[in-house]
Amino acid sequence: MEITLNEAQQQVDQWIKTVGVRYFNELTNLGILVEEVGELSRLLVRTYGEQSFKESDKNKNIADEMADVLWVLICLANQTGVNLTDALQKNFEKKNVRDADRHINNDKLK
Repeated sequence: MEITLNEAQQQVDQWIKTVGVRYFNELTNLGILVEEVGELSRLLVRTYGEQSFKESDKNKNIADEMADVLWVLICLANQTGVNLTDALQKNFEKKNVRDADRHINNDKLK
């Protein structure tokens, strides 16, 4: 089953208001987001980088860690009134204008 960003925002909001009781405040969620990004980073470094796995990291899953990051980001979007669909569309527009020739002309990418 596919889910749109709008549907994800609605489902997270519904879960927070029923199961989660209420949103943590924005600064708490910012701290949680940084934590979750750190957990994802740790796993990616061990999977694709040179560090070896610690015993406590061996059962972690990259997709699950990415979903944790996305969940908290959606919480923050909901709390601050950001429509992620609109924001992402505007971000694509910005990148298409700003970077139209930037990467094609980058000798480092050839």
